[in-house]
Order: sequence, then structure tokens, then C-alpha cells
Amino acid sequence: MQETARRSPLPSACSPTHPVLSLYSLHQISCTLTLHLELEWLTRYGYLPQPDPWAAHLQTREEFTSAIKTMQRFAGLPTTGELDQKTLAMMNKPRCSLPDIIGTSELMRRRRRKRRYALSDSVWKKTDLTWKVHSFPSASRLSQEHIRNIIYYALRAWSNASALTFREVSSDQADILVDFTQSYHQDSYPFDGPGGTLAHAFFPGEHPISGDTHFDNEETWIYDPDNVLPGRGTDLFAVAVHEFGHALGLSHSSAKESIMIPYYQGPVGLPHQYQLPPDDVMGIEQLYGEKLNLPQENKRTHNYQTPTARPIPDLPPYQPTLGPRLPSPDRCKAHFDAIANIRGEVFFFKKKYFWRMQPARNLVSLEPAQTLRFWNGLPQDFKAIDAVYERANDSRIVFFIGPYYWVFSDTRVNPGYPRHSSELGLPPGTVIGAAFVWPHNGKTYLLEKDQYWRYDDQLGHVEPGYPKPVTLWKGVPPDLDDVTRWNDGNTYFFKDAQYWRFTGGNVESDASYPRATAQDWMFCQGPQASSPSPVPRQGEGGMCICSGASLKAIALLPCILASIWAVC
Repeated sequence: MQETARRSPLPSACSPTHPVLSLYSLHQISCTLTLHLELEWLTRYGYLPQPDPWAAHLQTREEFTSAIKTMQRFAGLPTTGELDQKTLAMMNKPRCSLPDIIGTSELMRRRRRKRRYALSDSVWKKTDLTWKVHSFPSASRLSQEHIRNIIYYALRAWSNASALTFREVSSDQADILVDFTQSYHQDSYPFDGPGGTLAHAFFPGEHPISGDTHFDNEETWIYDPDNVLPGRGTDLFAVAVHEFGHALGLSHSSAKESIMIPYYQGPVGLPHQYQLPPDDVMGIEQLYGEKLNLPQENKRTHNYQTPTARPIPDLPPYQPTLGPRLPSPDRCKAHFDAIANIRGEVFFFKKKYFWRMQPARNLVSLEPAQTLRFWNGLPQDFKAIDAVYERANDSRIVFFIGPYYWVFSDTRVNPGYPRHSSELGLPPGTVIGAAFVWPHNGKTYLLEKDQYWRYDDQLGHVEPGYPKPVTLWKGVPPDLDDVTRWNDGNTYFFKDAQYWRFTGGNVESDASYPRATAQDWMFCQGPQASSPSPVPRQGEGGMCICSGASLKAIALLPCILASIWAVC
């Protein structure tokens, strides 16, 4: 669809070197207004805490930069921490109304319809769900039957990948009510007209609005599976599949191929042929179980190219039987083989499985997922992952198994892999047991038992002067399971059932460590049931530093815009 610009890009002159003609010059006000919009955007989508009208929250430069970096990692952009053109362009893309990071602030609890992403409140207690299109677009080239067809196939994408079934009903008590509405419509997620926010849906739960899905009536909704009408409207099927993911309990994903990325990417193909990407199949299976095996005679085939006005076909009969599941490891025993921060999420690998922690510090599921179903370029017979890390220079993911390594672009293995670790400049036969990028300097570190190398991802070779002893990192044992960074800027070392925290650029672990991994990261019962604090406390770091035009603009917001945001 045509992406209408809703914000002016940050002027290149918004820098400390620009001559400020007057404190209230048009240039300064323009910069301030631009930053106000971006601050508002970062808050709306969960990257900054919601301002408290009863207390002046001091927005520091570090918090603002950290929020931009988190947004950039989630969107797959270079993590510059600056409002560069790529970042601003992404912020201006049409997208879903829901936050990308839910739970890091009071954002969802401030809504009239209270919502939080947690397993106990984000899964339907049944698998046979009902739906109804409650209202249709007031002006659309799509007929009502055409829209019903599209909605049917969007839901079918999820039932084809899980134990869910969907039935259309005439009652307003349907589990999923679909409405086309606009502007303020009594749910605290107002639409903003053409472009901008496209739709939103509410997570499962017991509230009457749970599962309901709203589309902006002012968008031009079209059916364009082959993308022959670029810029003429928004493909309803692509947006509907995304929103129904929320209605079933899935949050936004940072995986580029996922239908649950928050930004509109255009049509996804013919509805009756569409299949969910692996990331989304894994997510919906974890919530509701795998697709039931249906008798061959009950499977339907479709030969037409576009949905036409027709009755919605019945779904195959429900058969509550599941195939046997392979035994999976116990997360509460810790002893993870590898741990990595990938796209701002932390992955805990154990044997052939992994758990996934989102930036809001929620586990996607208490049950693990199979690694080969996510990264299927790894060897089928591998026993365990030795180390994983995300490269800082190109966001590609590197896996180490034995003396070999693989490089992935998202979930696809790059051509020419595996390769021997000696190609990285390591001694022949080296088995990397831990790998991480240190936030303090952006350098990559590769560890083997009691020694480590610093690796230059740009040059593709270890740096001279290495290896060095792991004992230079004071307070941790040798032969670590893995090391990873968290979104608080700190680094965490893991060994057996314990972990150590290194704050900032310190090379000595914090005094109150080690702590229990299972209790703090896996939400298991134990004597140390408090989890790590990945998000700095509000106001931590002191007053905001007003140096440079950008930060002056932040400081001037209360003065020029009368906004209760920061006090400097």
C-alpha cells in the first residue's frame, strides 16, 4: 500500500554543529517536534516506559539510545542507536497497533481493556473457536462474501498448523468478532486514518473483548495476492493472518520471515495455498499442539484462483488424538548447552531443544521447541549446540557444533556451510564452548575451556595476541556453558546451574553472584525466585544530559510542547 509519510524525517541539520539562530527558531522547534513524535512512537510500541502524569520521569540519553537500539534489533536494522534514515523509514511504515514489547512498563495496564502477555492469560482454554464478521468496510471494492472468504482462509492458516478449529457463527457471542471501525472506537487503540496503524487484535482471555479483531475502516482494503496493485491499497488477507495470530495469543516477532512482524510487508500470496512460516508454526504449536492427522477422505482441495462469493465450507471433523511426543529436557535443571541473544530475545539451547525469552522477560512457552524445526540447516544427528551468537556487523547467526560452524540468515543456512573452525583463525580441532558479543566494545569473544579469543567479524579472523586465559574475567569458572548479553547492557556468564553478571564494561562479576539460573531465568520454584532486572529502573542514571541539538530538543519538550515527559 502507499505508505503515507506521517512524520517529517529528522533534519540532518539537527546536530551540535548546526548554528542555532534562536532558542525558539523554527529549526529548533522542527527538531523538537520530530523528536517528540519519535519519543511518542517508542512509547506507544513498548520501547520506552509510559510517562507517569504524577511523577516527572527523567528521560536520559542512555535510555533514549537504548530504546532506539532495541527497536532497531527487533526490526532487523543496524543497531546504531541513532534516528538514522533507515530507522525513521521503518517507523513510518504501516503497521499493527499493538506494542512490540509488552510488559516492560505499565503500558497495557493503563488501557481501559487490561491486557498482559502471559501464558496463563493468553491461550484459549479450548481448541474449537467461533468467529463472526460483525461489521464490514463502509466503502470497499470487496463484497461482504469476499471479505468473509478472506477471513475464513486467514483463520485456516492457523488451523492448518495446529490443533485449532474455527466455525463461523451468527451470534455476537463468537470468540473472535471482526469489525471494521475507525478513529476512537472505545478500546484505547484509536486508528489514525490511511497509512499508519492498520489493525489490532486482543489476546485470548475471559473478557468480552478477548480475541476481537479490528481493522481500520479508513484503509483501502484490497485482495491482491500477486501484488499487481502496489500502492493502491492494503492486502486484507496478509493483515488478517497477522492479527489473528494476536487473537490466538502470539505477540510480535522479530524473525524477518514471520507473519507476526509488526510492519506491513505486502501480500503473501493466494489464501488457499498460503502456509505459515516456520517461526509461526512453532509458536502456534506450542500454544495449542500440533495439527491433528485427518483422514484422507476428509481433506479438501481447491482449484479456483480467487475467493468468490460462496458459502464458507465446513471444517474437517475434530479428532482429539495426538501423536507421541519425543521426551524433552527439563528447563528447571538448567545446565544449558548454549545461550544466545538473537534479535533481542534470549535462546536457551539444551540437547535438540530450546526455550525462548522475549524482551519483556516472558518465556514464549514453558515447553521447549525443537531446534531443527527452526534452523533446519543444522545436521539431523547433532546431539547438542556448543555455542551460538548473533554477529554484530550483519545480524547473521553463527552456530558451533564440535569443530565446525554454520552461518544462518534468520532461519536459512547460508551456502557453503558447515566450515571448519580453523577457517576463523583458530587452532585445528578447536571446539568453541561459548561465544558472545560484549556490549562494552562490540567485539566478539570465542571461548574454549580455560582460554578465549577476540574475533573480528568484519575481517573474518581472530585478532593477534590471543588466546588469553578466561581467568581475566574474574569470578567465573573455566569451561563455561555460554555467555550472552541481555537488553540491560550487562553480560551474563553461565555454568551448570548458576550464572554470573558483569555490569557494563567490568571484568569482575557483581558481588551478589553467582545465582540460580533455573529460578531467575526459567521461572522455576526455588530459594532465589527473583528474576534478573533486564530493564534499568525508571530515572536511573540521573538527569538527562542536554548536549547537542537532539538532546536539547528532548529537554525543551516540556517548554515548547507542554508535554509531561521530562524535566531538565
